[in-house]
Amino acid sequence: MVDMNTAVTLAVAAAAIGLIFALYQRNFVLSQDEGSQRMQQIATAIQRGAQAFLTREYRAVAVLVLIVTAALVILSQVPGSGMSILTAAAFVCGALASGLSGYIGMYIAVRANVRTAQAASQSLNRGLRVAFASGTVMSTMVVSLALLGISLLFIIFVNQLGDAAQAASALAGFGFGGTSIAIFARVGGGIYTKAADVGADLVGKTEAGIPEDDPRNPATIADNVGDNVGDVAGMGSDLFESYASSIIAAISLATIGGAFAGDGLLAAQVFPLLVASAGLIVSIIASFLVRTEEGADQEQLLGSIRTGIYSASVLIGIVVIFLGLTLPFGEQNAGVIIATLSGLVGGVLIGYFTEFFTADTYGPTKALSASAEGGAGIVVIRGLALGMMSTLAPVIIVVVVTLLATSQAGLYGVAVAAVGMLSTLGITLATDAYGPVADNAGGIAEMSDLPEEVRDRTDALDSLGNTTAATGKGFAIGSAAMTALALTAAFITALTAGGSSALGSAVNPADLLLNPQFVTGLFIGGLLPYVFSALTMVAVGDAAQQIVEEVRRQFREIKGIMEGEQEPDYERCVAISTDSAIRQMLLPGIIAVGVPVGMALLAVIGKGNALGEFIAPISLVGVLLGSLVSAFMLAVMMANAGGAWDNAKKNIEAGNYGGKGSDAHKAAVVGDTVGDPFKDTSGPSLNILLKLLAIVSLVIAPLIGNAFP
Repeated sequence: MVDMNTAVTLAVAAAAIGLIFALYQRNFVLSQDEGSQRMQQIATAIQRGAQAFLTREYRAVAVLVLIVTAALVILSQVPGSGMSILTAAAFVCGALASGLSGYIGMYIAVRANVRTAQAASQSLNRGLRVAFASGTVMSTMVVSLALLGISLLFIIFVNQLGDAAQAASALAGFGFGGTSIAIFARVGGGIYTKAADVGADLVGKTEAGIPEDDPRNPATIADNVGDNVGDVAGMGSDLFESYASSIIAAISLATIGGAFAGDGLLAAQVFPLLVASAGLIVSIIASFLVRTEEGADQEQLLGSIRTGIYSASVLIGIVVIFLGLTLPFGEQNAGVIIATLSGLVGGVLIGYFTEFFTADTYGPTKALSASAEGGAGIVVIRGLALGMMSTLAPVIIVVVVTLLATSQAGLYGVAVAAVGMLSTLGITLATDAYGPVADNAGGIAEMSDLPEEVRDRTDALDSLGNTTAATGKGFAIGSAAMTALALTAAFITALTAGGSSALGSAVNPADLLLNPQFVTGLFIGGLLPYVFSALTMVAVGDAAQQIVEEVRRQFREIKGIMEGEQEPDYERCVAISTDSAIRQMLLPGIIAVGVPVGMALLAVIGKGNALGEFIAPISLVGVLLGSLVSAFMLAVMMANAGGAWDNAKKNIEAGNYGGKGSDAHKAAVVGDTVGDPFKDTSGPSLNILLKLLAIVSLVIAPLIGNAFP
């Protein structure tokens, strides 16, 4: 039997190996040739822009982190609140770890792009290896820091508090800290990247008729910067929180759920840590399998990525079976194994179906490309329909996984299914973080006038990056849904533990269906993703409008830009995108934190008076479930529609349906412009909305439970 100290030791050892591997990959990337002086100048401009944005973003977020920390400390000192000051400590640790992993991932990405472009001048496989190595730096940092933080904090909290249930409650602060960084990194980075991208496309491609990443376009550097702050730093923080919260939810449900006792309880607590530890090591091994041959087509390149992911999935599946049979779960050994494997398989399937609907090697995106011959309106209509239809498979997969997991291991099964789905994050996140590096490499190759064969290779890597990014977003959304469901289950369990009356008699299904407070909570929760998406879409539109006006101004006033005789003012577009993103990211983030806190406070205040007839703790449960269903499907629709529009444009640019500059191409660019904020801002941000609502609720559960003894 593995005791808690042994499990923590193994987790810390795995995290240490992960950090060493990240350092090794960092050194490998930075040792590569940076190319010509022109390439280095462009790369330096991207690095400065990314650094400037992230510095300003983290400075703004730091203020909010301090405010929340102070609030948690104050609440812990209120008699009868049930909250520990250790929650505040965990919150700070989670915020620091999430921010650090995002920063390091972006630091490497903006230095790997130029090295990938230069490596592509040697071979396609060399370019793939450099770009993918940079992605593994981000992925192993995310997994290692999350695993290290959770393991050490849980054992410290148990020793300090002497009670595993209170320790698990305080540990939720770690996930809350990670989410607080993620919401602003995702929203702010998404607004930045799509404002620059949309502005660059609308003026550069459709008005001026110049190629993407053309150095004459003043917004091209801001566009390349945005790829990194949105899809590297933002995605890293997003999945850091999913990964951490899934483990925290599993530990919480094992501790307070009442389904395990004695050795079985200890087994249930250490199981997610051991699975996560094994997953990290397996992902590191599988990352070496990602390689390709010169002249490989898109299907072969995708095959190289699949080899790594599928190999990791098979290996971790074997580990899960071994752990499930070895640990003393009592009669639930088989159930825990099945629940965990269902999540693992579900994650792979969600990735596959996302690829099916977004890659231009499959029918849906090919049909979308063909529809461009009918004009921009047809492209938009078909893209929206594709996105809506693409929700079918992920929803069915999540439904099946949830039913299978709960039937085998109860609510704990939902949590370990989420752990299983995220167990291979060390390689699945690497395939996503690879995308922006390959995209930047293509831009640098274009702006540096590298030979045609080099640009063909970077275009192939970029096209693969579009698909892996879309697949990564699908995986992120699916894992976010499972994580949020597990966190919601932990929240409900926390409110019903110890005979609390917080949910009254509404925990019975018949009472729940007829409870107006719960039903109205569902409506409010279902509404939130639409309001949240509207705010982020408007933010992108406003910022993009400023970029459009600035690019037009420079084309009009700076003579010689179009002839290549005068360099545009790139820094002005970077500054506009940065200012807009920082300013407009705050309101969506505040709403995400404020809604559960506000409803909880109103429920506590309304206890025993007229206000309690309208808002009660069960209302917050309704909000969590309503937002989960609404945000999951809306996020899938947006992400997949956006990914398909992007790859449909790439398919036409490859020479189909008239190629670049044709009417079909112009129509596809319009579709891609609509899809940009869908797939890179609003859609991905919804992942964090539903997780943030759930983790905040779990953090304040002791406050609610103590108010309703």
